[in-house]
Amino acid sequence: MPDDTKTHVSRSRQVTREVLYEKVWSTPISHLAAEYGVSGSYLARVCAALAVPRPPAGYWQKKAVGKASPRPPIPLAKPGDQLVWSADTPLARPVVPAARSSVSSPSRGRQRKDARHPILRGVEPHYRKTRKIDEYEFLRPYKLLLPDILTSEAQLPRALDLANALYDAFERKGYPVTFAPPDQPMFRAQIEEREVPQKDRKYGRYSCGKIWEPHRPTVAYIGEVPIGLALVEMSERVALRYFKGKYVRDDSAVVKAARPHQLVHSWTTENDVPSGRFRLVAYAPRRDVEWSAIWQETPKRGLSSMFPRIVKELEAVVPDLKSKTAEAEAAAIRKQLEWEERQERWKREEDRRNSDKALAQSREQLSEVIRKWSAAMSIESFFREAEERLAGVEANRRQALSSRLDLARSMMGTLDPLEFLEQWVAPDERYTRLYQDDQD
Repeated sequence: MPDDTKTHVSRSRQVTREVLYEKVWSTPISHLAAEYGVSGSYLARVCAALAVPRPPAGYWQKKAVGKASPRPPIPLAKPGDQLVWSADTPLARPVVPAARSSVSSPSRGRQRKDARHPILRGVEPHYRKTRKIDEYEFLRPYKLLLPDILTSEAQLPRALDLANALYDAFERKGYPVTFAPPDQPMFRAQIEEREVPQKDRKYGRYSCGKIWEPHRPTVAYIGEVPIGLALVEMSERVALRYFKGKYVRDDSAVVKAARPHQLVHSWTTENDVPSGRFRLVAYAPRRDVEWSAIWQETPKRGLSSMFPRIVKELEAVVPDLKSKTAEAEAAAIRKQLEWEERQERWKREEDRRNSDKALAQSREQLSEVIRKWSAAMSIESFFREAEERLAGVEANRRQALSSRLDLARSMMGTLDPLEFLEQWVAPDERYTRLYQDDQD
């Protein structure tokens, strides 16, 4: 049991990258991993996620004979780096620089998988592994740690190409794009997928379908300022006709080619379906900073041509976001201090209530002790007077009365007032004041 408790405490303990750096250079990683309740290989991944350099192979043998090389300094944390870790929280994916290799293949005329942005590599199968959806719905992948891309299956290849071009536009300016670190409280804004928002919403079979969202936001860091990025295929309101056991667009070639008698038992309904056109939503990934911007395609203008201008526009809003973030952080500090003050007042009031309650209970018990004491003294006086009178009674009667007197004494139990006093609990024995400076 003690070992289990120790492991539980170790797993929930947060460790900063600076502390981890000192520990991995003072303790072999296999021993250190046991302290944190993880494996050595996993702790090595932790070091990679927190950008903490580790001792090379053979370091401890060389150190034992005084021939170890000096340890390298811990690098400065970059925007988006995970700064804190505990064994019961996930790891950030280590940031890998975007590849700048050839982006196209002459034989295929399309981008190679290894040329995509790091967070886009190998994700296409995960998007296609989706929860059950109808034909005119967005993909809902089971995997949640994916780039923030909302798309239909038909538009998935184009969506990934757009996302790659968008992320590269940021990377070319030196602004990394990655997932929000798990140790930092970032959130994804509410994203509107409708191209033209209306009073009602008619998405999905029952007009209230749920649309997928990732587990963590996708963010671009312009300097130290994170900006959330969501690439969304917009939906449009269209008429769907129930035809041959499924819903198809009423303006589709299948419906237009149908004969009148084939449409007798069909009907139409309106629904919001993926349009094939995309919208980019940029937002501040803090709940206390309200800011967002939207750029969207039109039938005549694609989104990819806007990316260089979008990056410039976002660079221009960074000073305003810094100001808003500073104000939000100051407000959060004030709110935290106010909460701590309320908690302190509540604790002091609770301390006084508990102290007053202990005093009242102690007084009540003391009154009961005094009442029992008075009763005991009365009973003791009765038995003492009975014994005195018993001395003047004739022998035969005295023997019988003496036996009855002994029986009566045994039935009454203790008559010692000091025993009652020993059972009394004083106020300080019931409750010890936490705030001694707050006593009346």
